[in-house]
Amino acid sequence: MTPKLKQKQRGIVVRAGQFEVIKINTGKRDWRDAYHWILSLSWPEFIGLLSGGYLVLNLVFAVLYCVGGHGIAEMPEGDFWAAFFFSVQTLATVGYGHMYPTTLYGNILTTVEIMVGTFGLAVMTGLIFVRFSRPRARIEFTRNITIGPFNGRPTLMLRVANLRNYSMAEAQFRVMFHRDEQLSEGESFRRFYTLPLHFDRLIMFPVVLTLLHTIDETSPLYGVTRETLEEADGRFVASVVGIETVIQAPVQSQQDYSWRDVRFGERFVEIYTETGEGKLTVDYGRLHETEPAAPQ
Repeated sequence: MTPKLKQKQRGIVVRAGQFEVIKINTGKRDWRDAYHWILSLSWPEFIGLLSGGYLVLNLVFAVLYCVGGHGIAEMPEGDFWAAFFFSVQTLATVGYGHMYPTTLYGNILTTVEIMVGTFGLAVMTGLIFVRFSRPRARIEFTRNITIGPFNGRPTLMLRVANLRNYSMAEAQFRVMFHRDEQLSEGESFRRFYTLPLHFDRLIMFPVVLTLLHTIDETSPLYGVTRETLEEADGRFVASVVGIETVIQAPVQSQQDYSWRDVRFGERFVEIYTETGEGKLTVDYGRLHETEPAAPQ
């Protein structure tokens, strides 16, 4: 078996919430995908990548300066650390002190390094700017979904909280349910359903909302129990799309749930309190708390 074939079989691991998908035989990667890969790194990984690249680049040029003989004035021949720190100064184009290139080799090498430093600084600045300027939605979903009575009907309930200190505009909410179903041929097939909500769009989304889906005869959840949900590997995906009013940019956040995250016969506790002055107090500390629902 060739190494190339092994690489194809190993594939690319992609996480989609609680799912882990392995993509194989996707073909050759585009070098431009590196840009998206870098932006998807966490901040510690991103800083580590830049620091490591900067260190390796200076090490390479330090070796080239060392093998160039007396190409740099006042640099002791074979002094690696002197060559390394001379490379650091050259890469940053901070100018020279008592060490400077004196031969054609030294001048060509410093010219190449200055060009690499100029382009590298531009790329690094662009990546950092994009990471800082990219808007993110500070949305928190409850850890669980509840199914309990609401207005006399069994209802799926899910809380969504806006953690920003200002309102989100034109917020849209969606909840999708998917499970395995048996076909007439006897095979298992994954079906996806968009659950109708009591409201799926708000002009402004300031604090905390409870998304509601009535489980009636038309609902794919009609008659569902914990056992049937587990047997069909039932899962849910909730999504919020809106506009950040400060940055004026669209943002999106989502959360997925498995059948293990569904609590039957429960509801979320009340977190809104009237102050008596026409104001409401919202207790974010109790966002995830549930309580047994009153029996019907």
